[in-house]
Amino acid sequence: MKRKIIKIDEEKCNGCGLCVSACHEGAIGMVGGKAKLLKDNYCDGLGDCLPVCPVKAISFEEREAAAYDANAVKQKNAPCGCPGSAPKNINSADYSAYESVKDVPSRLAQWPAQIKLAPLNAPYFENADLLIAADCSAYACGAFHEKYMKEKVTLIGCPKLDNADYMQKLAEIIKNNDIKSVTVVRMEVPCCSGLAAAVLKAAEMSGKNIAVKTIVLKLNGKEI
Repeated sequence: MKRKIIKIDEEKCNGCGLCVSACHEGAIGMVGGKAKLLKDNYCDGLGDCLPVCPVKAISFEEREAAAYDANAVKQKNAPCGCPGSAPKNINSADYSAYESVKDVPSRLAQWPAQIKLAPLNAPYFENADLLIAADCSAYACGAFHEKYMKEKVTLIGCPKLDNADYMQKLAEIIKNNDIKSVTVVRMEVPCCSGLAAAVLKAAEMSGKNIAVKTIVLKLNGKEI
């Protein structure tokens, strides 16, 4: 059928991922650092994603497309409409082998840890390996402190819950301090792609040639 549906200009797209979070139906995802309409039948054609795009890469077009399938969207998404919030059971490990484990030391090297509270300049940023993590990731991965935080300065955040664009602040932190490297740890859910995209853009905006490594975790804490 011919109907109104969104169109994403990948040339204009800066990979911020804000449209992924704004799409309550889960029709948009990040592919190769660019936003992409993944399924026509998940797009309701109302365009909640349009106003959040900072580079106006999203518009409407009328073309042949599958009809909007509200039932498919309902089954895929959680009651709140966010695909990343869909209820799932996660297989638990056998914890009997860990009963003797006592106080494991924290690897948090500084305070505050929240991106929105972090200063633009601080002594601990100098010559630092920076870890920028989705706040859910430390709960998903039991070995998070030892595996990812050890010997790093850690900043955490969630662009969906904070309703924030971290790009400018992270760009200033990278620009104003001697950051050696940046590692991003995010969850596999679509809304988490916005964090990784913001960090990549921030590194570019800083004007520095700095390596950014992205690690994606499954809901059970294992790397993809």
